[in-house]
Amino acid sequence: MRLLVTGGTGVLGRAFRPLAEAEGHQVSAPGRAELDLFDPAAVGVRMRGVDAVLHLATRIRPLEAMGQPGAWRENDRLRAEASAILVDAALAAEVKAYIQPTVTFVYPDGQPASEQTAIREDVPVIMRSALAAEEQAARFAAAGRHGVVLRLGLLDGPGTGHDQPNPALGASLHTVDAGRALLAALTVPSGIYNVCRDGERVSHRRFTEATGWRPRH
Repeated sequence: MRLLVTGGTGVLGRAFRPLAEAEGHQVSAPGRAELDLFDPAAVGVRMRGVDAVLHLATRIRPLEAMGQPGAWRENDRLRAEASAILVDAALAAEVKAYIQPTVTFVYPDGQPASEQTAIREDVPVIMRSALAAEEQAARFAAAGRHGVVLRLGLLDGPGTGHDQPNPALGASLHTVDAGRALLAALTVPSGIYNVCRDGERVSHRRFTEATGWRPRH
């Protein structure tokens, strides 16, 4: 497949690209200087001939900056505004699949969760753009295409700043397993799927049953 990957140099992009290329996929991962994700015309040009889009671009701030005003503004724009532009262009170009990773932190704290669990009423402000991105993937699926959301546990491993998982958060995931899950998502039926380690508060059963994916780390 011909894949357009945003955020190809980020944590998820670096985990996904070699796996996809090893499977024979043609990966186009333009950097910021090559593609402005907020320019609909430029995105439309890049979308030509693409089979699937994986919107992996984020702008996660370091811990010391998280409380600063506007620290998450660019990340919010990438998840909400850029996803809408990408979906518009993908629909116009008759792209087959759109994959959007988000987070498991939209579930209520302290209780078992599956995809059927209602979103917490007090979703933190910095998580609301993740839900906006999910809405765009749902819009793509509603048009009869292949639209998938992967709600990922907190990432650990290369590039994340976390060498070990934090089990207290209820859902964690190694970057390599996240890359493998993104690859599996290209063929899974449209919908929302949790992706995390075995035995955590958040269940990944739906994704496992649909794809055969299992965490290895």
